[in-house]
Amino acid sequence: MKRLFRILNPLLILSLMMGTMPLAVQAQPSQLVSTQSALNAVQVDAERERIGHLLARADVREQLVNHGVELNEVEARVAALSDREVQQMAEQLDNMPAGANGVVGALLTVFIILLVTDLLGLTHVFPFTR
Repeated sequence: MKRLFRILNPLLILSLMMGTMPLAVQAQPSQLVSTQSALNAVQVDAERERIGHLLARADVREQLVNHGVELNEVEARVAALSDREVQQMAEQLDNMPAGANGVVGALLTVFIILLVTDLLGLTHVFPFTR
C-alpha cells in the first residue's frame, strides 16, 4: 500500500500543478493598441459607411451622372480613400449647409417665442392658448 502511495502522490501533485497552469501561452502583442486609436478606427468605418449611404441615394447618383461621372469610378475612389481623407470628407459634409434646415429652425424658434409670449399674456397670436 505504501508503495502505491509513493507512486500516486507524485502523480497527483503533478496533475494538480498541470491543472493550474494555462494550457496555451498567448502571443503578446508587439505594441499596445490605445483606446483612442481603436475609437478612431471605429469612427472612420462609420464615416465610410455614411459616405457610402450618401452615394447610394438616387438624387446624388443622378447629379453625378449629370456631371458626367461614372458611378463605378466614384465607388472605387471612395474605397481607396485614406482614413484621414475620409475624416476630412465627413467634416466637409457636416459643414455644408443643408436644404431648408436653417429656415425650419428659424420658423420653429419664432413659433416657440410667440407661443411663450402668448401663454404669458403678452401677445394674442394663437387662439388656442386662451
